[in-house]
Amino acid sequence: MSNTTELDRIFEAQKLAFNKNLMPSAKERIESLERLEQGILKYKDKLVNAANMDFGCRSKDETLLAEIIPSVEDIRYIKKMVSKWMKPSHRQTGVLFQPAKSMVIYQPLGVIGVLTPWNYPIYLSMGPLAGALGAGNRVIIRMSKNTPHTAITLQAMIRSYFQEDHVSIITADNCSGPSFAEKKWNHLVFTGSTSVGRQVMKAASSNLTPVTLELGGKSPAIISSDFPMQDAAERIAFGKVFNMGQTCVAPDHVICPRTRVDEFVRLFKASIQKMYPAMKNNPQYTSIINEDEYSRLLEFIDDAKAKGAEVIALNPPQEPYNTVDGTWSNSRKIAITLLLNVDYKMKVMQEEIFGPLLPIIPYDKFEDVIEFVNQKPRPLALYYFDYDTERVNHLLTHTHSGGALINDTLVHVAQDAMPFGGIGESGMGQYHGHEGFLTFSKAKAVLIKPRFNSGKFVYPPYGKMIHKLVYKIFLGK
Repeated sequence: MSNTTELDRIFEAQKLAFNKNLMPSAKERIESLERLEQGILKYKDKLVNAANMDFGCRSKDETLLAEIIPSVEDIRYIKKMVSKWMKPSHRQTGVLFQPAKSMVIYQPLGVIGVLTPWNYPIYLSMGPLAGALGAGNRVIIRMSKNTPHTAITLQAMIRSYFQEDHVSIITADNCSGPSFAEKKWNHLVFTGSTSVGRQVMKAASSNLTPVTLELGGKSPAIISSDFPMQDAAERIAFGKVFNMGQTCVAPDHVICPRTRVDEFVRLFKASIQKMYPAMKNNPQYTSIINEDEYSRLLEFIDDAKAKGAEVIALNPPQEPYNTVDGTWSNSRKIAITLLLNVDYKMKVMQEEIFGPLLPIIPYDKFEDVIEFVNQKPRPLALYYFDYDTERVNHLLTHTHSGGALINDTLVHVAQDAMPFGGIGESGMGQYHGHEGFLTFSKAKAVLIKPRFNSGKFVYPPYGKMIHKLVYKIFLGK
């Protein structure tokens, strides 16, 4: 059986099944979500092991904290809220059209396609799946070629709890990304790089397929002039090194008061030493996913060095390097690296980093920070460290980003009741919470007229007294 035929077969089966049940009840949706929750909990150890195999070394705790727990919590929140979300939303009817009743009903879209990235393969497949199931849809997920063990494990899990015509997982061996995006989905979700996002949107456009694009971008972490530096350094360190920086909302660079850069470097290094007393053989120190990504990051370091950056590879336990690059061979582990004296000719300042490299950009005035952020493509996340409410509000209302987090990093993404999505080059559309339900539903406007038809009074021929009265009432003439 050819690759294309396999996807076609499942796609047609899901379309047929959806047409037989166009509006699943709240009970049916909750039962589907309960099966998904049971599957994740039963397979959690297998999923942890699979992720570790795919990365070469992936912290068990990072998989539990960033993938398993958020997936389960998201499912539980949707289960609790879906009956409420499904209720028709009653709206006001204009006086001119009375008597009548206006409402919006929320219908499932149909068959949803999900293109999953490699960095969080569990959460970024199960999250959209939960939202789509809560809205009553059928779903096919295409996993990344870079996480084959996780893909096979998730596929086995889904097959144990769902019929193929309801939820199905396609591995990269069974379907290419472009062929998946070109299907006539009722909605397509893609999470990944901005460059690939453009290709996905182009492929989807031939069918006018609506898309949700969760992309990346260079998310800044901004430290105010008087914020406690110990707190900032520690929280930024956690956000940067979690999954070893392979996170779409990881702090990409730090914007720090010029007079406090040395303080930040010192305290950041101390935070890393506390988190990772060992690195090379530490199972909690996650590897870079593959050789291509590993080489790309080393190229960033070499490019920055060649163009005048000061490179500070943090190795608090003083474990001997096998190369001069701050890396340990045969492990795809890179030392957490600070970059000073950067400029915008360097690749590390032009492209999303997606790894444990952290440029530090000094600033002199708060106004300069606002201008700097607004001159760049709108990021997926913006982090600002400040206890001054007036400055916080000013920054929030004078910059654009997909999301913002004040005085911490990363954790806004795991808030089940809040939407997650980008803006501009960091994406379009959103899911999570009620906004996710709306993304995967069609909000159908419905106007219901009773037996009595008041509209006939304004039927032609025009120029009658009733027309003049209507114009007088509504237009003042």
